[in-house]
Amino acid sequence: MAVASRVRHFLSIADLERDELARLLDEAARLKAAPPSGGLAGRTVALIFEKPSLRTRLSFDVGIAQLGGHCVYLSPAEVGLGRRESVSDVARVASRMADAVVLRVNAHETIEEFARYSAVPVINGLSDLSHPCQGLADIFTIRERKGPDLHGVAIAYVGDGNNVAHSLMLCAAKTGASLRIATPAGYEPLPRFRELAAADARSSGAQVLIGNDPAAAVTGADVVYTDVWTSMGQEQEYERRRRAFQGFQLNAALLARAKPDAIVLHDLPAHRGEEITDEVIDGPQSAVFDQAENRLHTEKALLCWLLGGQR
Repeated sequence: MAVASRVRHFLSIADLERDELARLLDEAARLKAAPPSGGLAGRTVALIFEKPSLRTRLSFDVGIAQLGGHCVYLSPAEVGLGRRESVSDVARVASRMADAVVLRVNAHETIEEFARYSAVPVINGLSDLSHPCQGLADIFTIRERKGPDLHGVAIAYVGDGNNVAHSLMLCAAKTGASLRIATPAGYEPLPRFRELAAADARSSGAQVLIGNDPAAAVTGADVVYTDVWTSMGQEQEYERRRRAFQGFQLNAALLARAKPDAIVLHDLPAHRGEEITDEVIDGPQSAVFDQAENRLHTEKALLCWLLGGQR
């Protein structure tokens, strides 16, 4: 039987109201400017991962320590979600001992099932459908560079309509930004996320446009974002994807279509020379490593909010 609980989880950007997202971003800015605090003193956060990670593990581990909490990392070999032990049993055990759980999984259904049985907040550290912690850092970085009012800010996303694109769509729709996504035919974001973004855009004044022309998406953009063409778990599709994404590389010629002060984003890891060139990712318009650092600050704000800080 699932746990009957009023606890808040963070499985998708869709879990946040527009005002909650704005407050989280404001709190992240405050935490970035402030010295470390004891906001998680006496609290333990468990990290249960099915996939390897640099930024997700490092940002949560460091952020929890900066807030005075304790982090426990559990590797795939130690847990074996759904194989060595059922997802529901792991959730019930973990929520007896930890104050929150961060999951990084293959299938989004695993996170949804875990949340049904967890008595403590569950945070989606990545699934095949959604990467909401990355979305928070993305929109925070854009606000940091372009100002807190994103109405009229044009964001271009070029590449795969994947979990990163899904979370970026929802963030843009909630903040009033204009997002133009260009993917090869057949690689567009899923309809369910397009519908969620459209609903938020109607109330925020945002625009979310989906197409297949990278040049049209980037022209006049304030922000240009790309991601890998082949994500973890899709390695068997590499050659097919490499052929499909020809013409979608973020290089100097494509970036030149954006505004002169446009910033470049990539959630990393990057396949340099494939979806993005060294010249662009290491160039003066790149905000990629600020974006990576901002995972730390947005996740600290998220943890404080879920564990009683910002409601």
